[in-house]
Amino acid sequence: MQNPPIAAIATAPGRGGVGIVRLSGPDLKSWIQPITGKVPSDHFAPPRVATLAHFQDADGHAIDEGLLIYFAGPNSFTGEDVIELQGHGGPVVMQLLLARCLDLGARLAEPGEFTRRAFINGKLDLTQAEAVVDLINASTATAARSAVRSLQGDFSRTIDALIDPLIELRALTEATLDFPEEEVDFLKSIQAETRLHNIRDALQQVQATARQGKLLQDGLTVVLIGQPNVGKSSLLNALAGEDLAIVTPVAGTTRDVVRAHLQIEGVPLHVIDTAGLHETTDEVERLGIERTWQEIEKADVAVLLTDAQHGLTAAEEAIIARLPEGITHVTVQNKIDLGGTATEVGAILQISAKTGLGIDALRHRLLEIAGWQPGESLFIARERHLRALSDAADHLETAAAALPALEIFAEELRLAHKALQSITGEYTPDDLLGAIFSKFCIGK
Repeated sequence: MQNPPIAAIATAPGRGGVGIVRLSGPDLKSWIQPITGKVPSDHFAPPRVATLAHFQDADGHAIDEGLLIYFAGPNSFTGEDVIELQGHGGPVVMQLLLARCLDLGARLAEPGEFTRRAFINGKLDLTQAEAVVDLINASTATAARSAVRSLQGDFSRTIDALIDPLIELRALTEATLDFPEEEVDFLKSIQAETRLHNIRDALQQVQATARQGKLLQDGLTVVLIGQPNVGKSSLLNALAGEDLAIVTPVAGTTRDVVRAHLQIEGVPLHVIDTAGLHETTDEVERLGIERTWQEIEKADVAVLLTDAQHGLTAAEEAIIARLPEGITHVTVQNKIDLGGTATEVGAILQISAKTGLGIDALRHRLLEIAGWQPGESLFIARERHLRALSDAADHLETAAAALPALEIFAEELRLAHKALQSITGEYTPDDLLGAIFSKFCIGK
């Protein structure tokens, strides 16, 4: 069944030099005349050629003057006919052009619907479709380059390289299920254990790369904690390279969370400065401390800042004891500018947030905690990709343990295959597709 035409403003809200209204649907060539007043021909609005046109309303009055580009399906982004109206980027002009398209019978596109149609029509697989929004949302140059690799199919080809030998092993396995008396000889003849071992090794490498890709997308959330006046705000400013938080000698200056979004070697870093943790009767401070613990619950890493002049106190040991399970914490001694040099004492890092001593070492420590291994072959990955890879690994492990029971071996190979195919979208339920594309912007 053909989808009805959809329309949306494809450029960001607000004013700009150029704005774009995008249409997608069947048989849109006939729409060019009511939009422009001219019949498309070899000289006016031929496919894939930017044509100067006057956009008009139903009464023939001019709305705007701009460029019209017609893409005849299937040679378009969505695989359907696509029209782009590129006019002056004022919000009123864009709304008038959009209203004209809706008057002609289009409906307003839902978030991500253009890309969803591209997926449904086989122009993109699911990892490439997700890479579209990842590229739009990329917060670092490294993340953007990795998203482009996914969009160009690097991630998909990596998954296909896992699936191909798995399909071959499945085919060989299932071809002999009717001959149970030959199972043992069969497994030896096709080197089933060796083949499975190679697939599992390759899968582990892909998992490691995918974890790096997810880190590029999500970044690392770091919360700075400690008692009042140990230099948390100074450390935030030192990491950011600018004065984001107010710094005074008065204890308790920070009473609410302050956030900074930075990057280290292309990895997004979300740093949160918090109120000092201590006993207080001040209601405002108490609320700030409650928010500190709320941020700790959501963080990946807690940096516990202490004063190098007195070391780790009982109060700070109590903070460590209260940290939630699963969160990584690193203890940092600050204010070594008052005496000493930046060195690592066991797991404790010594710095001066005031002078910058030891800040680079802290940055590298955070990257180590994240497990970051820079590489040019990274692709953006999501949590669902990691879960699917993990599911596939579990099924392959079960398959290895099942040998020589051929029926169980074959079933676990099938389930591993299905888990891998869910990444590219061959086995993806509609509700998951809805959740994925709903996070796109309208017009894309």
